[in-house]
Amino acid sequence: MRRSLASALTALLLAAPGAHAALPNGAAAPDFTAEASLGGNTYSFSLAAALKKGPVVLYFYPAAFTPGCTTEAHDFAKAMPQFKALGATVIGVSHDPIAKLRRFSVSECRKQFPVASDATGEIMKEYDAVLAKHPAYANRTSYVIAPDGRIIYSYTNLNPADHVANTMAVVRRWDKEHKGT
Repeated sequence: MRRSLASALTALLLAAPGAHAALPNGAAAPDFTAEASLGGNTYSFSLAAALKKGPVVLYFYPAAFTPGCTTEAHDFAKAMPQFKALGATVIGVSHDPIAKLRRFSVSECRKQFPVASDATGEIMKEYDAVLAKHPAYANRTSYVIAPDGRIIYSYTNLNPADHVANTMAVVRRWDKEHKGT
């Protein structure tokens, strides 16, 4: 039954049309603090604190343990050494409760990056990352936020295929422009 529910959710999400993220490049990224899990350990993630260390890749995904979200988590986990070498933080956000995200952060994120719970949907709304046809879920939207708190990239597409490559390219470009590497 669990597999059929996940398959039904995936089919429903993929049938929904994609939309462009409404927060444009240059806009101030809304600050937030959220309960997150990294490697099964819960802590308070602060965007402001993460930005002090470098750029932040903030990605929204519909639901933990669904096929597309699992694929995307695996892709981000595999790319984490490159993101870390560029000084970037990656954080995934969904509506899932923190208990579910603790498991997801271990098995699917492979203890490589945190995922945060947005059970109320407030963060999704602030980032215009709500799935229009199913507002309890996030639309698959990725942002790159520069350390000054400005959005330098946004991309919305329910297909997880290009999110990691696209955000990596932007982080590399930012690094080259700001660090002269």
